[in-house]
Amino acid sequence: MAQDIFGKSLQPVVAKRLYLLDLDGTIYLDNRLIPGAKEFLDWVHSSGRRAIFITNNSSKSVTDYIKKMAKLGINTTSDDYFTSSMAMAIYLNKHHSKKKVYVMGTSSLKRELASNHIEIAHGSDHDVDVVVLGYDTELTYQKLIDVSRLLKKDLVYLATNPDFVCPVAFGFVPDCGAMAELLRHSTGKMPIFIGKPDPLILDLAMEKANIPTDETIVIGDRLYTDIQSGHNANVATLCVLSGEATLQEIQTMKQKPDYVISSIKDLWQATQ
Repeated sequence: MAQDIFGKSLQPVVAKRLYLLDLDGTIYLDNRLIPGAKEFLDWVHSSGRRAIFITNNSSKSVTDYIKKMAKLGINTTSDDYFTSSMAMAIYLNKHHSKKKVYVMGTSSLKRELASNHIEIAHGSDHDVDVVVLGYDTELTYQKLIDVSRLLKKDLVYLATNPDFVCPVAFGFVPDCGAMAELLRHSTGKMPIFIGKPDPLILDLAMEKANIPTDETIVIGDRLYTDIQSGHNANVATLCVLSGEATLQEIQTMKQKPDYVISSIKDLWQATQ
């Protein structure tokens, strides 16, 4: 019987109906699919189960993700995703409707928010109401100046995700959480983070799939976002060691993941 790294049976994982999957470090690294990912997703679909990708990476829109996954040989639709960008749009429309938003983020993030009827500021307009920080892979120094200037005012300050790094093929690069820390040193302020570990994305995904918490599991590579979001949503958790988390970190945790495997390949093999 297939087991995780600590000798725990993976049969309860295989029995789940909904898999909430992180992308970076779990399904792929950069433009390279992690071995076993496609096979596992094929099994999920062929067995009548459901997979929804829940990513904190706000640098890409859902359309971008669909295109990227297609290049990796995996066909998806917009119904297969819940991103921190989508969660941010929902939060802004609920709590800051009709407010002008300055976005320190990619063009994709701006388009995603604009498509959800959010007014995007062009430059550091004097009538900006909200500052949104994302994982900005198009970062310029001017954006840092703009945000530093805006945060001198008493504005709403939000960020898509608290991740300090994003896994890539050679290691890691700075993510939104690191950019927030950089700005903290110039502004003295930290944003409210909307993405994982906040349970909003998970709750929305389970609602979309109409599958309850006891039949759902979160699978990801980050302990303080992916795994913590599962704990916060009362959902089972599985940590893969193909991205950020290490076995040493897990062993020192008080609230550990329910399951730990080397990579998604181990879970696919458990289904065979």
